[in-house]
Amino acid sequence: MKRELNRKERAEHLYRVITSERFLTKQGLGNEVPFFIYPFPAEEGLTMVEDREDLVTRIQHSGTRVLDLNLYDVALEILSERGILEQVLEIEADSSKGEIKELLQGVLDPQAHLIPRIGQAIQATPHDVIFLSGVGEVYPYIRSHNVLNNLQSTAKEAPTVLFFPGSYTHALATGASLDLFGQLHDDKYYRAFNILNYEV
Repeated sequence: MKRELNRKERAEHLYRVITSERFLTKQGLGNEVPFFIYPFPAEEGLTMVEDREDLVTRIQHSGTRVLDLNLYDVALEILSERGILEQVLEIEADSSKGEIKELLQGVLDPQAHLIPRIGQAIQATPHDVIFLSGVGEVYPYIRSHNVLNNLQSTAKEAPTVLFFPGSYTHALATGASLDLFGQLHDDKYYRAFNILNYEV
């Protein structure tokens, strides 16, 4: 059984993988979409922001271009542009969580709004790899498996790495599961690879 990597070892592994020619040229994936999950302990959420920024800087210095997208920032941009952000903030105190969730899920629907916005960034920014973060911040309005399912047609040229606060497990009986915060065991997603298992 493999030993769990610590935070520093995971960051080093990620750097080596992402800057490798094998990863950037999508070797060894067969016909699968080049989607990768980078699971990390949920309690490292705040330090992961700094770790990811450091990683982006190191990777860019190596000559590999990163398109670094935070789902929370993208969601705020969409709400702002559609004039809904102020409205949400005004009604939040007097509305139930269910009402807010219903409103935001419609406005931030991955297929209709979120993926087209990500697609614009992909078209506008030259890149070799895409980073997606902010999964925990947008839950439950945006679910990671919905983003990945809808992103398949938009982000198939460059490898995409989803930074995931929790675990990504594969079991013969239950299939693959994204367990957010190590607690919520309900996001079925089968087509991504765990980047910590990727051999350079």
